[in-house]
Amino acid sequence: MKIKDERMEKVELRRQLRNRLLSIPAAEQKAKSKKACQNLVSTEEFESASIVMLFLSLPHEVDTSDAILHAWQLGKTVAVPKISWQQRHMIPVQITSLETGFSTSSWGLRNPTAGAPIPFGEIDLVVAPGLGFDRQGNRLGRGGSYYDRFFANKEVKAARCGLAFAEQVLDTIPVTESDEPVHFLVTDEEIVYCDAQKGA
Repeated sequence: MKIKDERMEKVELRRQLRNRLLSIPAAEQKAKSKKACQNLVSTEEFESASIVMLFLSLPHEVDTSDAILHAWQLGKTVAVPKISWQQRHMIPVQITSLETGFSTSSWGLRNPTAGAPIPFGEIDLVVAPGLGFDRQGNRLGRGGSYYDRFFANKEVKAARCGLAFAEQVLDTIPVTESDEPVHFLVTDEEIVYCDAQKGA
Protein backbone atom coordinates (compact mmCIF):
# COMPACT_ATOMS: atom_id res chain seq x y z
CA MET A 1 0.00 0.00 0.00
CA LYS A 2 2.85 2.35 0.86
CA ILE A 3 4.49 1.84 -2.56
CA LYS A 4 1.17 2.55 -4.29
CA ASP A 5 0.75 5.75 -2.25
CA GLU A 6 4.26 6.89 -3.15
CA ARG A 7 3.58 6.26 -6.83
CA MET A 8 0.39 8.30 -6.70
CA GLU A 9 2.24 11.07 -4.86
CA LYS A 10 4.87 11.09 -7.59
CA VAL A 11 2.22 11.29 -10.31
CA GLU A 12 0.68 14.34 -8.65
CA LEU A 13 4.07 15.97 -8.06
CA ARG A 14 5.00 15.48 -11.72
CA ARG A 15 1.78 17.17 -12.78
CA GLN A 16 2.42 20.12 -10.47
CA LEU A 17 6.04 20.50 -11.55
CA ARG A 18 5.20 20.33 -15.25
CA ASN A 19 2.68 23.13 -14.73
CA ARG A 20 5.26 25.10 -12.77
CA LEU A 21 7.76 24.79 -15.62
CA LEU A 22 5.18 25.78 -18.20
CA SER A 23 4.47 28.96 -16.24
CA ILE A 24 8.04 30.29 -16.65
CA PRO A 25 8.08 32.81 -19.53
CA ALA A 26 10.45 31.98 -22.39
CA ALA A 27 12.70 35.01 -21.84
CA GLU A 28 12.99 34.26 -18.14
CA GLN A 29 13.69 30.59 -18.86
CA LYS A 30 16.54 31.61 -21.18
CA ALA A 31 18.09 33.93 -18.57
CA LYS A 32 17.70 31.35 -15.81
CA SER A 33 19.28 28.67 -18.01
CA LYS A 34 22.33 30.86 -18.60
CA LYS A 35 22.73 31.46 -14.87
CA ALA A 36 22.30 27.76 -14.04
CA CYS A 37 24.96 26.85 -16.60
CA GLN A 38 27.29 29.52 -15.19
CA ASN A 39 26.86 28.00 -11.75
CA LEU A 40 27.46 24.50 -13.11
CA VAL A 41 30.71 25.31 -14.91
CA SER A 42 32.01 27.10 -11.81
CA THR A 43 31.93 23.91 -9.72
CA GLU A 44 35.12 22.02 -8.94
CA GLU A 45 33.49 18.84 -10.26
CA PHE A 46 32.95 20.39 -13.69
CA GLU A 47 36.31 22.14 -13.83
CA SER A 48 38.25 18.98 -12.97
CA ALA A 49 36.28 16.61 -15.22
CA SER A 50 37.81 15.35 -18.45
CA ILE A 51 34.62 13.64 -19.63
CA VAL A 52 31.28 15.24 -18.81
CA MET A 53 27.92 13.64 -19.53
CA LEU A 54 25.22 16.26 -20.03
CA PHE A 55 21.69 16.02 -21.35
CA LEU A 56 20.05 17.44 -24.46
CA SER A 57 17.34 19.61 -23.00
CA LEU A 58 13.65 19.14 -23.53
CA PRO A 59 11.50 22.24 -23.96
CA HIS A 60 11.06 23.93 -20.55
CA GLU A 61 14.15 22.26 -19.05
CA VAL A 62 17.35 24.13 -18.25
CA ASP A 63 19.01 24.68 -21.63
CA THR A 64 22.41 22.98 -21.35
CA SER A 65 23.83 24.45 -24.57
CA ASP A 66 26.04 27.00 -22.79
CA ALA A 67 27.55 24.32 -20.54
CA ILE A 68 28.21 22.02 -23.49
CA LEU A 69 29.87 24.80 -25.49
CA HIS A 70 31.96 25.80 -22.48
CA ALA A 71 33.08 22.20 -21.99
CA TRP A 72 34.25 22.04 -25.60
CA GLN A 73 36.10 25.34 -25.22
CA LEU A 74 37.99 23.80 -22.30
CA GLY A 75 38.88 20.73 -24.35
CA LYS A 76 36.59 18.37 -22.47
CA THR A 77 34.87 15.36 -24.00
CA VAL A 78 31.09 15.74 -23.94
CA ALA A 79 28.77 12.75 -23.80
CA VAL A 80 24.98 12.69 -23.91
CA PRO A 81 22.51 9.83 -23.38
CA LYS A 82 21.52 7.71 -26.35
CA ILE A 83 18.22 6.12 -25.40
CA SER A 84 17.05 2.71 -26.52
CA TRP A 85 13.27 2.72 -26.13
CA GLN A 86 12.99 -1.02 -26.80
CA GLN A 87 15.61 -2.05 -24.25
CA ARG A 88 14.66 0.77 -21.84
CA HIS A 89 18.20 1.90 -21.17
CA MET A 90 20.61 4.62 -22.21
CA ILE A 91 24.28 4.66 -23.08
CA PRO A 92 26.63 7.65 -23.14
CA VAL A 93 27.88 8.64 -26.59
CA GLN A 94 30.26 11.43 -27.54
CA ILE A 95 28.95 14.45 -29.43
CA THR A 96 30.96 17.15 -31.19
CA SER A 97 28.09 19.30 -32.51
CA LEU A 98 24.73 20.61 -31.35
CA GLU A 99 23.55 21.11 -34.92
CA THR A 100 23.65 17.66 -36.51
CA GLY A 101 23.55 13.99 -35.62
CA PHE A 102 20.22 13.81 -33.80
CA SER A 103 16.70 12.57 -34.29
CA THR A 104 13.91 14.50 -32.56
CA SER A 105 10.79 12.93 -31.08
CA SER A 106 7.30 14.39 -31.28
CA TRP A 107 7.70 15.81 -27.76
CA GLY A 108 11.05 17.43 -28.49
CA LEU A 109 13.54 14.85 -27.18
CA ARG A 110 16.76 14.81 -29.21
CA ASN A 111 18.42 11.41 -29.42
CA PRO A 112 21.90 11.08 -30.95
CA THR A 113 22.07 9.01 -34.13
CA ALA A 114 25.88 8.88 -34.23
CA GLY A 115 28.83 9.19 -31.88
CA ALA A 116 31.25 6.81 -30.23
CA PRO A 117 30.04 5.10 -27.05
CA ILE A 118 31.94 6.12 -23.91
CA PRO A 119 32.69 3.49 -21.25
CA PHE A 120 30.65 4.14 -18.13
CA GLY A 121 33.69 4.09 -15.88
CA GLU A 122 35.49 6.84 -17.81
CA ILE A 123 32.87 9.52 -17.13
CA ASP A 124 33.90 11.99 -14.43
CA LEU A 125 30.65 13.94 -14.06
CA VAL A 126 27.04 13.14 -14.97
CA VAL A 127 24.64 16.09 -15.14
CA ALA A 128 21.07 14.81 -14.90
CA PRO A 129 17.73 16.46 -15.58
CA GLY A 130 14.64 15.93 -13.48
CA LEU A 131 11.22 17.36 -12.86
CA GLY A 132 12.04 17.94 -9.20
CA PHE A 133 14.81 17.68 -6.62
CA ASP A 134 15.21 18.20 -2.91
CA ARG A 135 18.27 19.40 -1.02
CA GLN A 136 19.00 15.88 0.20
CA GLY A 137 19.76 14.89 -3.40
CA ASN A 138 16.56 13.00 -4.12
CA ARG A 139 15.39 13.29 -7.71
CA LEU A 140 11.98 13.00 -9.35
CA GLY A 141 12.30 12.07 -13.02
CA ARG A 142 9.65 11.74 -15.68
CA GLY A 143 8.82 8.14 -14.79
CA GLY A 144 11.03 6.15 -17.15
CA SER A 145 13.74 5.38 -14.54
CA TYR A 146 16.48 5.70 -17.18
CA TYR A 147 18.80 7.68 -14.91
CA ASP A 148 18.01 5.48 -11.90
CA ARG A 149 19.09 2.39 -13.82
CA PHE A 150 22.13 4.20 -15.21
CA PHE A 151 23.29 5.38 -11.78
CA ALA A 152 22.69 1.92 -10.30
CA ASN A 153 25.24 0.43 -12.71
CA LYS A 154 28.33 -0.40 -10.65
CA GLU A 155 30.59 0.77 -13.48
CA VAL A 156 29.38 4.35 -13.04
CA LYS A 157 31.76 6.07 -10.62
CA ALA A 158 31.08 9.65 -11.72
CA ALA A 159 29.95 12.52 -9.55
CA ARG A 160 26.21 13.04 -10.02
CA CYS A 161 24.76 16.51 -10.47
CA GLY A 162 21.13 17.51 -10.77
CA LEU A 163 20.55 20.60 -12.95
CA ALA A 164 17.27 22.46 -12.58
CA PHE A 165 15.51 25.77 -12.14
CA ALA A 166 15.01 27.03 -8.60
CA GLU A 167 11.28 26.45 -9.07
CA GLN A 168 11.95 22.70 -9.28
CA VAL A 169 13.48 22.41 -5.80
CA LEU A 170 11.07 20.99 -3.22
CA ASP A 171 11.35 20.40 0.51
CA THR A 172 10.92 16.65 0.07
CA ILE A 173 10.83 14.24 -2.87
CA PRO A 174 9.11 10.87 -2.24
CA VAL A 175 11.51 8.02 -2.93
CA THR A 176 11.48 4.25 -3.31
CA GLU A 177 14.31 1.74 -2.99
CA SER A 178 15.14 1.92 -6.71
CA ASP A 179 15.47 5.73 -6.79
CA GLU A 180 19.06 6.94 -7.13
CA PRO A 181 20.07 10.33 -5.68
CA VAL A 182 22.43 12.98 -6.99
CA HIS A 183 25.47 14.16 -5.05
CA PHE A 184 24.92 17.85 -5.66
CA LEU A 185 22.30 20.13 -7.13
CA VAL A 186 22.82 23.20 -9.31
CA THR A 187 20.10 25.76 -10.06
CA ASP A 188 20.03 29.34 -11.30
CA GLU A 189 20.08 30.45 -7.66
CA GLU A 190 22.31 28.03 -5.76
CA ILE A 191 24.71 25.11 -5.61
CA VAL A 192 23.77 22.54 -2.97
CA TYR A 193 25.91 19.61 -1.84
CA CYS A 194 23.51 16.92 -0.76
CA ASP A 195 23.16 14.43 2.08
CA ALA A 196 21.92 11.50 -0.02
CA GLN A 197 24.93 9.43 -1.06
CA LYS A 198 23.36 6.07 -1.90
CA GLY A 199 25.54 5.53 -4.94
CA ALA A 200 28.74 6.95 -3.50
